[in-house]
Amino acid sequence: MAEDLTITTSTDKTEQYQSLLPQIGALINGEPDLIANLANISAALKEQFKWFWVGFYLVRNKELVLGPFQGPVACTRIAFGKGVCGAAWQQRQTLIVPDVEEFPGHIACSSLSRSEIVIPIFHKDEILAVLDVDSEHLNQFNEVDAKYLEQIINLVNFI
Repeated sequence: MAEDLTITTSTDKTEQYQSLLPQIGALINGEPDLIANLANISAALKEQFKWFWVGFYLVRNKELVLGPFQGPVACTRIAFGKGVCGAAWQQRQTLIVPDVEEFPGHIACSSLSRSEIVIPIFHKDEILAVLDVDSEHLNQFNEVDAKYLEQIINLVNFI
């Protein structure tokens, strides 16, 4: 298990992800504890990209419950279909929101959040969690983020 992170100073997102992906793999390799792995993934993403908030919501009793994260305090529970996280869960797809103020039903855990990406995490056909990332900047996320964040969550053993 690696216990250090090399931050890439490149401004190219693809290069940053390509450097970070094997490091995250090394961080979680051999560690069976899900919470520990989600915590380290959140920390690694926050350190590399300096995003406002990075974390996981876990499906518990038909709602999303706050899991490991990095950033300011967050909403603890999110209902199915509510906000960007609940919508990604309901629609069963990654959602990229360039301006959260234009997203119907956006849940403002912080007024500083301006854009967001949420990736549902599947096991077989069931969604077990979502990865939620918020930025203080508009239009922060795109298909490059979706592609690599999906690869990162595929490294995690949720079962």
